[in-house]
Amino acid sequence: MEKPVIILGAKGIAQAALEIFNSNDVITYGFLDEDASIHGTEINEVSVLGHTEDEGFLKLIGKKCEAFVAVDDNKYRQFLVKMLQDNRKMQPVNAIHQTAYISKNAAIGHGNFINAKVTIGTSVEIGGHCILHTGAIIDHQAELADFVQVGAGSVVNSGVKVGKGAFIGSGVTIVSGVKIGTNARIGAGSVVISDVEDGQTVFGNPATAIKK
Repeated sequence: MEKPVIILGAKGIAQAALEIFNSNDVITYGFLDEDASIHGTEINEVSVLGHTEDEGFLKLIGKKCEAFVAVDDNKYRQFLVKMLQDNRKMQPVNAIHQTAYISKNAAIGHGNFINAKVTIGTSVEIGGHCILHTGAIIDHQAELADFVQVGAGSVVNSGVKVGKGAFIGSGVTIVSGVKIGTNARIGAGSVVISDVEDGQTVFGNPATAIKK
């Protein structure tokens, strides 16, 4: 990546994203964050320049800078990605840790956060703007739609299909062939042995639906 990157968001995964870009010798121009109280501060010697929707800084994106959206909240993450696509006519870049293993036969979209020791197997398909935390395993022929989050140490086994916006907590195991619905949520440490419906929250071993 020749251009420096602006990181939208300065909390949550933002510092980890900065570490990833530093390790790949990519210069971070600065952070943008909606929290005005941290504007003008520094994170590891990189300045929080202003608001995530500040046109004065956003106009640099696509011309002088790339962008990465480092926001954990899925709705706001989707809003910022759409803003960049509509207003700047560009896609956020990927942040991929040097220790991640990605098969040459895997297909990966834009704007993904892939942290240390993540393993992505052969023929895996990952959409855009997903968050894969440390040590997550996405086994061969699994499919992750856009805006999926996978917690640290989770195992998504072969042939699993995960719908858009699904959240998979830390230490989860999803057995082969299971389908996880759009915006479904899986609690930390769960073992998922059957399909999860759209919008459903499950937890436990074996994972069962939590009544709202």
